Amino acid sequence: MPRSLAILMFDDVEVLDACGPFEVFSVANRITVRDGGEPAFDVVLVGVDSEPVRARGGMRIAVDTTIEDTRRFDVVLVPGGVVDEVPPGAVAWIENQSASTELTASVCTGAFLLADAGVLDDRPVTTHWEDIEELRQKWPNLDVREDVRFLDHGDVATSAGISAGLDLALHLVGRLVSADVAKRTARQMQYEWSGGN
Repeated sequence: MPRSLAILMFDDVEVLDACGPFEVFSVANRITVRDGGEPAFDVVLVGVDSEPVRARGGMRIAVDTTIEDTRRFDVVLVPGGVVDEVPPGAVAWIENQSASTELTASVCTGAFLLADAGVLDDRPVTTHWEDIEELRQKWPNLDVREDVRFLDHGDVATSAGISAGLDLALHLVGRLVSADVAKRTARQMQYEWSGGN
């Protein structure tokens, strides 16, 4: 059975924060199917409403379902972007999902939404280098780390900005599927990935 994996979508989402991991999981699925198996992930784009989101730079992206959908996801990934105006309903959805997910993860300023939802605790977290100080100021109890691509605590993971989401997604493929599939996914994408943090 593929793991159900939700990517939260909202207006002014950073394109690569959302679409980079989507591509990683999509390519990993192609590899597992090519090997004669099932897709490893069932990736669903979850919107605040059913309208396409307008990502940063103006790219329009359709969603598959909305935060009103009651299904539970194995993995929830929250990308960054302009998160100041993300509706409270989306934050409540993150909080609700995190109670039962195998993993709740963020890319870039998605960490702000995880903090808003009460998902982050005393374990180290990270975000985009430009937003490190703001994250520390808004949540002084967080242990915010710089100069790391991602941090994975098993049930919660955060990554630095934009392209670091690719590293986190490849790491998750390695963790949830296999190291071999992660390496082959990176190679298929022609992405120089060290396999580590």
